[in-house]
Amino acid sequence: MAKTTAWDRQRAALRAEISTAACALFVRHGFDATTVDQIVETVGISRRSFFRYFGSKEDVLLGDLAARGDAVARALRERPDAEDPWDALRGAMIDAQPETFNDPVADLAVARMMHETPSLRARLFEKRQHWRDALVPLVARRVGGPDAEFAASVIVSAVLSCVDTASDAWIAANGDADMLDLYDRAVATIRAPRR
Repeated sequence: MAKTTAWDRQRAALRAEISTAACALFVRHGFDATTVDQIVETVGISRRSFFRYFGSKEDVLLGDLAARGDAVARALRERPDAEDPWDALRGAMIDAQPETFNDPVADLAVARMMHETPSLRARLFEKRQHWRDALVPLVARRVGGPDAEFAASVIVSAVLSCVDTASDAWIAANGDADMLDLYDRAVATIRAPRR
């Protein structure tokens, strides 16, 4: 494992500072009304410096989404091999929660922005492809058989749809609903036998 240098820590600290300042501006003024110029002025950096860390202002909100998917994938690798894929994914999301969902107030504000801003919502679905790419091979190993990749893709896509549905319901409840309960209800609806 590569050693983290002082330069790496400094870059990570500035990236976090930019992200925190931008999110505060997004919450205060709205995503569309906030400009990159306002963000760089607040942080005290140049536009060029901003774009060294983020490709766009959308990436400030969505940039860590890939890292969140990686956290779930790491947690999934640690789950027992014999565990059902649905249970393993649920367990992995819970295990990764400290890295993926650790500030309900900030997460609600960001989720609401993504829900209400069409450009962010579209980019969210693009970024979720990273989650699929990371999770499908891990689930395929659990499923096994000649159609493992196909079955794993279906399961992961369904799980992510359940996450999105639970998130939408959580936003509608102004963060007062239990996200895990909403997710479990969404999964139960998919998996329940129909007459």
